[in-house]
Amino acid sequence: MKKAANPPDFDLDALPGHYIRRLHQIGVAIFLQETADHGVTPVQYASLHTVALSPGIDQRTLARTIGFDTSTIAGVIDRLEARGLMVRSASLEDRRVRLLTLTNEGQALLAAVVPDMLRAQERILDPLPRSERREFMRMLRALVTANNELSRAPSEAE
Repeated sequence: MKKAANPPDFDLDALPGHYIRRLHQIGVAIFLQETADHGVTPVQYASLHTVALSPGIDQRTLARTIGFDTSTIAGVIDRLEARGLMVRSASLEDRRVRLLTLTNEGQALLAAVVPDMLRAQERILDPLPRSERREFMRMLRALVTANNELSRAPSEAE
């Protein structure tokens, strides 16, 4: 009979990954609460925002820009397109490449959701004193930038 391994001699509370996972869950929950009237997810918002800033961006570049898996971004775009918020069009140079633009409805939704999205960001940081928020964001960016290549979907924006 195989002997059971001893349990680890540390608490989950000592692990940064545990808190990062929990903060992600909390951040998504707050975002969804604040933007409930608009029916967008954080990834859909990032997609709409990025396409608004770069009309005609292709799907692969969008995925790399927001650090999202290229095989999964198609489903995100499918849902936005089905809602009439975004359109795909074939590139004149390469018919296999799909270029993305927001519809008028997509631009209107993006403008409407921004105040709620910003409120969600404020709520996420609200437990920190204002004097610590800039340093917290600096540290988050440093961790993401230093570990970007370890991601399943490295971002080119880093």
